[in-house]
Amino acid sequence: MSVDDRYFDGLYAGNDDPWAFRERWYEQRKRAITLAALPRPHYRAIFEPGCANAELSAELALRCDRLLCCDTSSAAVALARTRLSLFDHAEVRQSRLPDDWPEEKFDLIVFSEIGYYLDSQDLTEVIARIADSLTADGQLLACHWRPPIDECPLNARQVHDLIHEQLHLPRVALHQESDFLLEVWSREPRSVAALEGLR
Repeated sequence: MSVDDRYFDGLYAGNDDPWAFRERWYEQRKRAITLAALPRPHYRAIFEPGCANAELSAELALRCDRLLCCDTSSAAVALARTRLSLFDHAEVRQSRLPDDWPEEKFDLIVFSEIGYYLDSQDLTEVIARIADSLTADGQLLACHWRPPIDECPLNARQVHDLIHEQLHLPRVALHQESDFLLEVWSREPRSVAALEGLR
């Protein structure tokens, strides 16, 4: 069973940064690696489900013409809306996956630290929706904490294996270390250098 909303409500009770996104060097470094792993400098439309308090979202907003974020926690949504209030092209919705998936198309979906909160059935449905939502040259970036989390039905490796098996897109980037796993899949399989005519 996917993790219940009450779990996230408990995390945000009296705490506007339950994962210490702003304070921990680990989180700051991971954000930098995530942004550096994006194959393009700019995107037309980005979707970030599970945006939490929007620390990564604020960086993504600088890289796109439209940013849609969502979270299942009302507290997270309120924090994200405040964090992104300076960006007219950013929108935050309260949504629970997979049921409340947006109808828009995106050339980048950032699926970060959310997959292991879903059970395999819900994750399979999310992957299908990701595939339907990507534009003709769309990309998916997935990034997840590798050590097991007691409350979660899946771990990072299981999440990424399911994505790789079911999305059926070329993987264009892989970053793996003891703490986290990051991968990018793209409908445009050429490398950054190839797209610039260097190969």
